[in-house]
Amino acid sequence: MVREVRFVRMRSSIFFLVVFVILVENGESSLDNHVYGFGDHVPLFANKIGPLNNPSETYQFFDLPFCSPDTIIPQKESLGEVLNGDRLTNSPYELRFRENKDMVTLCKKRLTRYDVSQFRDVIKNEFYFQMYYDDLPLWAFIGKVEEQSWISNVTGPRYYLFKHVDFDVLYNENQVIEVRAFSNPNYVVDITGNVETEVQFTYSVLWNATSKQFRNRMDKYSRSSLLPEHLQVHWFSVINSVAIVALLTGFLLTLFLRTLKNDIMRYSGGDEEADMEEVGWKHLHGDVFRYPPRASLLCAILGSGTQLLTLVFFIFILAFVGVLYPFAHGALFSSLVVIYALTAVVAGHTAASFHSQLAGAEWTRSVLLTGILFLGPVLVIFSILNTVAISYRATSALPFGTMVVIFLIWALITIPLLILGGIIGYTFRSEFQAPCATKRVPSEIPQLVWYRRAPAQMFLGGLLPFSAIFIELHYIFTSLWGHKIYTIHSTLFITFIILIILTGILTAGLTYFQLSAEDHTWWWRSVFCGGSASIFMYCYSIYFYNQSSMSGFLQFSFFFGYNACISYAFFLILGTVGFRASLLFVRHIYHAVKLE
Repeated sequence: MVREVRFVRMRSSIFFLVVFVILVENGESSLDNHVYGFGDHVPLFANKIGPLNNPSETYQFFDLPFCSPDTIIPQKESLGEVLNGDRLTNSPYELRFRENKDMVTLCKKRLTRYDVSQFRDVIKNEFYFQMYYDDLPLWAFIGKVEEQSWISNVTGPRYYLFKHVDFDVLYNENQVIEVRAFSNPNYVVDITGNVETEVQFTYSVLWNATSKQFRNRMDKYSRSSLLPEHLQVHWFSVINSVAIVALLTGFLLTLFLRTLKNDIMRYSGGDEEADMEEVGWKHLHGDVFRYPPRASLLCAILGSGTQLLTLVFFIFILAFVGVLYPFAHGALFSSLVVIYALTAVVAGHTAASFHSQLAGAEWTRSVLLTGILFLGPVLVIFSILNTVAISYRATSALPFGTMVVIFLIWALITIPLLILGGIIGYTFRSEFQAPCATKRVPSEIPQLVWYRRAPAQMFLGGLLPFSAIFIELHYIFTSLWGHKIYTIHSTLFITFIILIILTGILTAGLTYFQLSAEDHTWWWRSVFCGGSASIFMYCYSIYFYNQSSMSGFLQFSFFFGYNACISYAFFLILGTVGFRASLLFVRHIYHAVKLE
């Protein structure tokens, strides 16, 4: 009891520490910092540019020959902003509070042939630019393409560069509520030809009053996900998932539980004939709790899966309390790094305590494997992708200083907490709860038909959970790899809980059928059957990419590289859930029968 109280207090401390760190990193979003008087200077920060269809391919704003200030000053950014690819700098635009401006000249530039070629290439690829004004994001296109020219004797597409931007700003008393940027199509310059061109860039600012409150100014960014048709699809996804859970539960109640109940009654009723036959899962009472091979690796999977599951629940809590909101300046990435580092104590505790139950000493091996099991492959993939981003000079390439910070977090926080959790897990270890003793010589496993083997069971164990979440998965992908904003956290949380329940029920059922075929190697099978839904998730990502308009090697590598990391994380989470559910089930059925 004391141990449980300490563990709850530890989790509470982790949660409040995470909230504190996220709020400190995003402290500029407090209400007191957004009050202005007439004519006050409100800086407009230039962020990045990139093609519309490739969200991972972004570059610094002044990589293009835009009008630039006399001195480009990079803004200090949080860890999450850097991980998100944000590179904010000052800009030459002057948007003073409530001061209207009309056709202000930003600069006059003579574009060289190389400059014209640069602009023509980005316009061809539908580049947009992103800025921030009073912590509010705004976007506009750089130019446009006309496939058909109205000029006689001119063939081929025409490329036009927008040279005027209209800023439309809404305010309520002394606070900025909304800002939008429009690249005015009436002010363009033709850059189809590869010749030097002189361009005068201009902008206008129009201020209008609104009754919207400051606390609601972020609502517009989540409005699209709250449209009635979108909500209907989301709730259809939830109803579909609930229906699958109900059908699966009904199937298990009518077939699986009835058969199991008859087995228990027959085995525990003193039926001499049944004891003489002793076939099916009861025949394995001397083998079912035989410790699996590579127990250290299994413990590491349980430790990593439990840590990632804890991470997911903390992310949901932060979303529900409002810390993670649309365009929260990298708060999601900051929270992922901080929570993962702090929950290392959970991973170490789980791996060491379970290893101590199975193998006793040498628990450090499981703890060390836990430290690299997830983070190792992720760092390898990240290193490859970061090299690709550096070669493209994209903003997704992490600066050396950020990599040093991440290394220090890993070395000074993650590793010590991992070891601390391992020490706690080993110190307060308990005996492995096995209802029956294990024989010295394992029983021979009979030849199994194809549908009782691991590939068939993994296919079934992954298909049903995936079918319950694939609609919601589509919306998540459009948010991760597009410009949609996902804000319906309650629906996502319900879907995730359904995924956990489905995985647990289905894996336990598959374990029962495996034991009924007198195959006692259920330990690793339950992990693979539980985590097999992640394979379907990655296969769906391939389909999603083929249906999208994404292109280019950078976007291709980022999409499949980071989706591999996400799918791997879900394999560890769902594999842990499947194993835990199977372990509880196996213990229950062998407790229920009276073994000799």
